[in-house]
Amino acid sequence: MQKAIHISGFFSHRCNWKPSSILISSNSKPFSSLFSPYPFLKPVPITTIDSPISTVRFISSHASSSSPSSLHFAGNVRNVKFCQWCGGQTKHDIPDGDEKLRAICTICGKIAYQNPKMVAGCLVEHDNKVLLCKRNIQPSHGLWTLPAGYLEIGESAVEGAIRETREEANADVEVTSPFAQLDIPLIGQTYMIFLAKLKKPHFSPGPESSECQLFPFDDIPFNSLSFSSMVVTLSLYVEDIKAGKPKFHYGTIHKRPGTSPSDIHAYTLDHHMHS
Repeated sequence: MQKAIHISGFFSHRCNWKPSSILISSNSKPFSSLFSPYPFLKPVPITTIDSPISTVRFISSHASSSSPSSLHFAGNVRNVKFCQWCGGQTKHDIPDGDEKLRAICTICGKIAYQNPKMVAGCLVEHDNKVLLCKRNIQPSHGLWTLPAGYLEIGESAVEGAIRETREEANADVEVTSPFAQLDIPLIGQTYMIFLAKLKKPHFSPGPESSECQLFPFDDIPFNSLSFSSMVVTLSLYVEDIKAGKPKFHYGTIHKRPGTSPSDIHAYTLDHHMHS
């Protein structure tokens, strides 16, 4: 979860971006792309490489009008039946000058807009290992994740990532750099993941974790991760480490409609760019 953090602007003027589309699931076809979130960048084809899970195929991104982001799966405006300001009953209509169905209060006239949730977390590095937490809550109970959670009002993305790491792993960390921004339009979430290091070599499960463990890169449990966002983040990280240096990554995760959040392979990563 990020708050007013312009990572794209920072890196676009200082790094050599390489936009692409990344297909993880070997038995699925990539969604077409609506537009590149960075239109000033030119697509660069990248050759096939091996990921810790399966072969990852990078494909240059091109404009199209059939992206799943245009289908607006996240949120159901018809579930908003009452006004959050005055409590009046809402009607569902497309306001003048708008293009989407909204919940409009029939008394005060205010419009309820639905916006994505921001998730912030840390990829904690220590002695060539990565800190993971086993979830003690649903969804994905019993599966492994990076410490991460929803950003709170009044905190920055970095502050939220540090807080979530403390809450889930009882670990005090120092953020060293941003690592990945991953948008998931289908469920209305954006992940902001930071690289971090332990201030002290101490950690233990918080209330939302049943275990915490440092995993060597080659032992990361890719088949027991909690969400597609974790698969993407850790796959990119391991690839970067093997290449010699972590990069900053941007991508859009397109989940297949109707799939479970724990179906970690039912997605494609489009618009993949890195510094």
